[in-house]
Amino acid sequence: MNQPATRIDTATLDPMETASVDELRATQLKRLQWSLKHAYDNVPFYRHSFDKAGVHPNDIQTLADLAKLPFTTKADLRDNYPFGMLATPMSEIVRIHASSGTTGQPTVVGYTQSDIDVWSDVMARSIRAAGGSRNDKVHVAYGYGLFTGGLGAHYGAERLGCAVIPMSGGQTEKQVQLIRDFEPDIIMVTPSYMLNIADEMERQGIDPHTAAAYRHFWCRTLDRQHAYCS
Repeated sequence: MNQPATRIDTATLDPMETASVDELRATQLKRLQWSLKHAYDNVPFYRHSFDKAGVHPNDIQTLADLAKLPFTTKADLRDNYPFGMLATPMSEIVRIHASSGTTGQPTVVGYTQSDIDVWSDVMARSIRAAGGSRNDKVHVAYGYGLFTGGLGAHYGAERLGCAVIPMSGGQTEKQVQLIRDFEPDIIMVTPSYMLNIADEMERQGIDPHTAAAYRHFWCRTLDRQHAYCS
């Protein structure tokens, strides 16, 4: 099902969305330099890692200088569990997310309010770039909770002005009911779970292609068809 292109008012875009390549690279370098210095000054692990590799944040003068930096491995994250990698005092952390930890210690991420705001803005811009708008209903079928997917999608869609249906993952029969009854325009979901939802529709005698008015699938990797994917 081909949808007409959505016309975007460029006057409403973030300046970086219309920046030149040179402007983008300059901004990337400036933010990279700030992040490296912040990590070096506030995280003992990174100070030791940089010193061991013989590199200092001040040595990063171009984006190509990334090659000078040491890698951070999953083992490093586990060794510094839970909060050893945080570069900000806990008094400034407003949310903590973590991976499932099925193969070892969970990977922990702390967010400041500024982080949450940036995350929301970026998600809103991404949804808009895929054709979404404040006129859309968004069915979020990513998991909520410690997993970052659901809340990131939720706040981004709200920031854009969409009507958010915070279904989360699981309860596949209920997913189908709400998709049928609420007729969302956008479904934010992993590709594999979207296929489970489609299978449940077929089990109930519903044609997945005509069950709802949704225009976009928002998936993590390329879906089979009808997909705008992040």
